[in-house]
Amino acid sequence: MRLSLTNAIKLKAKAPPLLLHHSSLPIAKSTLAFLSVLTPSNATLSLTGRPNTLTFLPSPFLRCRAAMATAACVEVKERIELTETEKKIFDRLLNTLRHFNLQTQLRVAGGWVRDKLLGKECYDIDIALDNMLGSEFVDKVQEYLSSTGEVAQGLAVIPSNPEQSKHLETARMRLFDLWIDFVNLRCEDYSENSRIPTMKFGTAEEDAYRRDLTINSLFYNINTNLVEDFTKRGLEDLKFGRIVTPLPPKATFLDDPLRVLRAIRFGARFDFTLDEELKKAAACDDVKTALAAKISRERIGTEIDLMISGNQPVKAIDYICDLTLFWVVFSLPPKVEPAVSDECYRLSAAYLDASWQLIQLIGCSNFNDEQRRLCLYSAVFLPLCCATYKDRKDKMYIFRDSLKRKASDADTVINVHKSLEKFLSLIPYILSNEDDVQITEVDWGKEFVDVPVTSKLRVLTGFLLREIKDFWRVALLVSTLLYPTNIDCSKDIMDKNFQLDKRKGIFVSVENAIVKLATKGSLMAAGTPFRDCRGMP
Repeated sequence: MRLSLTNAIKLKAKAPPLLLHHSSLPIAKSTLAFLSVLTPSNATLSLTGRPNTLTFLPSPFLRCRAAMATAACVEVKERIELTETEKKIFDRLLNTLRHFNLQTQLRVAGGWVRDKLLGKECYDIDIALDNMLGSEFVDKVQEYLSSTGEVAQGLAVIPSNPEQSKHLETARMRLFDLWIDFVNLRCEDYSENSRIPTMKFGTAEEDAYRRDLTINSLFYNINTNLVEDFTKRGLEDLKFGRIVTPLPPKATFLDDPLRVLRAIRFGARFDFTLDEELKKAAACDDVKTALAAKISRERIGTEIDLMISGNQPVKAIDYICDLTLFWVVFSLPPKVEPAVSDECYRLSAAYLDASWQLIQLIGCSNFNDEQRRLCLYSAVFLPLCCATYKDRKDKMYIFRDSLKRKASDADTVINVHKSLEKFLSLIPYILSNEDDVQITEVDWGKEFVDVPVTSKLRVLTGFLLREIKDFWRVALLVSTLLYPTNIDCSKDIMDKNFQLDKRKGIFVSVENAIVKLATKGSLMAAGTPFRDCRGMP
């Protein structure tokens, strides 16, 4: 029998949460009396050198353990520093409590706390309430603001939608140009065959333990200006750069398998280390089966898209490969033709690595965010670009079905893949700048049969750019990974022998030649409106 979240929490020691402070906390007698009940016994109050500030001397959870003496520590701020906008927002919320004499505790949950402690700005503020629904509190805030002559910039209630992982109603309010989400603290229980939990009001501790990772389980208590660590290890894991689940990882993943991909995404994003027990659980057959059965392709696709769009896409996909999750994430439909080798995932990861490094070497400014994202998708799916399956009467490509991304993404990646053969046939002639072009190995269509030889390079290049429009540089970059075509480059790619300088040279030479043709108006004459790397005329 699996360990439920509620039962697991009950087994935990009922010690008070670990606390940090905010620098604006006043040192009053009543405040100190309140803190003395909540602070750990080894916390020491110090007013030395910083008037009106509560400081903790280093405690065990902030010190490197002897066993981790060689591990790199992440710089974590001692206090959360609020922006002026955040101060105004929190002030309005606290004034609402005073105005109606409410005893509600307001806590900012999750990612905002983590990012602020890491010194990063975050505009995603989620507030958890301990004794009322979000919609009820938003009504109170709106009423208070009206009494002062202020008006909320926007109000919304997002209903629960368990099928889309939206388990509770969320109320939203726009204050000082920021959308704030309000929801009640909750605990949850999962049935055996569903990732949709039974939800009910919970305590802050129960809410912390139900979260995916310890680094995402921290709260910032607006009432007390304290960071609260109810799992008693969230701050430590953040400091040491560890990705750990609050409860046993296998039970956590079986309850909600999407947490596997979230763990990978955060591990890659922050360059944190995945816990060994977490890795074992993520790679086990039970969890892989649950991920395939419980999670929709759309939800998986959303997580992968965040990884590919993030700052460490290669590390994220490497984690997926190392944990033997590739074919669960990038699932293949039945009856794929031609058959796909089980080992081709290694080539997908290698093409992604090569593309990512080549983009950095060429210069990220040559590609906008959308081009960079779809370039990386084109690289991942390059070994599968010819694999198709039958969907009713139509032949469908793997990318369209695997992640269920928006149709335009699939169309772009498929068009990039279709253009590669033509680009590869043109590259040697563009590099040699020959007018006498003999291109016979690619079918360009009947309309190009009678094109004069002296015009063929210009016309065919213009035609190719017209086909792939703003993504021609993406197609060119992917083509350089396959060039020259008379040798098999895949072994070098697999062996991480990317020859990046050589491939950059090819890219830059071909790019310059195409831009030169455009500057002369040659591509305009071929019917191709030339655009720069950002899609601007």
